[in-house]
Amino acid sequence: MKKIVVALSVLTLLASCVSKKKYQELEARNKETQDLLNTCTVKLNTCLEEKAGLAASVAGLKEHNETLITTSKNLTMLTSKGAENLEKSLESLKEKDLKITRLQDALTRKDSVTIALVSSLKSSVGISDPDIEINVEKGVVYISIADKLLFKSGSYEVTDRAKGVLAKVAKVVNDKPDFECMVEGHTDNVPYIGNGILIDNWDLSVKRSTSIIRVLTNQLGVKPEQLVAAGRSSYVPLVSNDSAENRARNRRTRIVVLPKIDQFYDMIEKEMKKQAGK
Repeated sequence: MKKIVVALSVLTLLASCVSKKKYQELEARNKETQDLLNTCTVKLNTCLEEKAGLAASVAGLKEHNETLITTSKNLTMLTSKGAENLEKSLESLKEKDLKITRLQDALTRKDSVTIALVSSLKSSVGISDPDIEINVEKGVVYISIADKLLFKSGSYEVTDRAKGVLAKVAKVVNDKPDFECMVEGHTDNVPYIGNGILIDNWDLSVKRSTSIIRVLTNQLGVKPEQLVAAGRSSYVPLVSNDSAENRARNRRTRIVVLPKIDQFYDMIEKEMKKQAGK
């Protein structure tokens, strides 16, 4: 019997390690994406400023040429140099407009994906339930489900009531096969007193994550390759663990929805490389 318990502990810890690695990769990817978006925003603002400067230069050249025309009453007084400068300024203005349009299109596409996803989730999951929250942070969509809907206290066995909620989540995931979902388990800061299989809140949070994943895959038809298991223990609380009510809020499972918007990434990267080469 002791050998079986040890084996289960090792398997659980191995699963935790794998999940943590995948989670760190996704977090790094999310940070890279946010850094890229910030860079694009700075570049966009610079382009807008340059566009305004060019527009002012064009206006000045036009006014200058109009003065020459009025004074001389002869269109020939528009010097070839002035005409050449005007033409170059107009061409440069067109190029800046094109760059701005490309960047704005890429950012709009990413925002559209996020808005559409949130709208779909709210209509499918049932946002009216106070124990289910859907929000967006830095372009990533999160579904947070209170533990009282999913588990009994100190347990990692999914309740029958929870399967109805998870079925709604599964429907959304199944409708979007190009998305990945990271299932995060969160606990409060009360030390876990287990039965020997689990050691602490780290184990409990990961085990709850894998329990939900098994329901999603084995019973609700979600593809395993779309899911990532992760446990955060008590280290990412929503509120301070200073009351029973607050601890209940912190005990939750968060499903992080990660759209694969590779076309968006490619567009941004190509545009940034193109501009960097100039």
